[in-house]
Amino acid sequence: MPLAIISPRVLEAPAPFDLHAPDGFFSVPVALAMWVIAIVVIAISVRRVGEGFDERAIPLMGVTAAFIFAAQMINFPVVGGTSGHLLGAVLAAILLGPWAGTLVMASVIAVQSLVLQDGGLLAMGANIVNMGLVGTIGGYAIYRTTARVLGGEEKRRLPAAAIAAWSAVMLGAAAASFELAFSGTTTLAVVLPAMLGTHALIGIGEALITVGALALIQSARPDLLQLRDVRGATPTGPAIEMIES
Repeated sequence: MPLAIISPRVLEAPAPFDLHAPDGFFSVPVALAMWVIAIVVIAISVRRVGEGFDERAIPLMGVTAAFIFAAQMINFPVVGGTSGHLLGAVLAAILLGPWAGTLVMASVIAVQSLVLQDGGLLAMGANIVNMGLVGTIGGYAIYRTTARVLGGEEKRRLPAAAIAAWSAVMLGAAAASFELAFSGTTTLAVVLPAMLGTHALIGIGEALITVGALALIQSARPDLLQLRDVRGATPTGPAIEMIES
């Protein structure tokens, strides 16, 4: 997630909080509940991708995952000793569709946790939910809705992507805040304003990087932004069907 470190004085927590959260910040019941949600959504994503994903897009999945993995290793300063890095969820969703994008984000977060010890094993479910599922599926829904309101995806892709990228960061921060509060790590009154305030700034960096990457792709390989069938099935269900209609 874009946030790397928040001062413990801000959260009133025992250690600096990273949205690649280590074990110990979430209670066991909350962590297990997040694991259940992550597994269910990943299973749905696998099925959706299997139903309509063109194998020609598999290399694009690999390239996108590699880019996001590398970009998340680079932090940028924000304020007050806080740093951030790219989330990449909206970028993945726009390029690959939300289901394949979800699988890419889950894979990146899992490798970071298992190989680089960036995030705890018990907390991995929450990290996948906060950084992957919420950002990818929620961010994509916001992207599609915003593009339609602004006049269509083809004409307003970049401003829609900027709004969606910023919003995805805020959604992930809000989700983590509620999980921390339910875990008893801190109170919602303390953690929610702190997380949203910091992430409002980090989201600007997320939006700029996302727009820059999409602008480059749009200029060099516009075909990658046109092949919706190759990117796989879009989300289904009443809410998403309303967005897509």
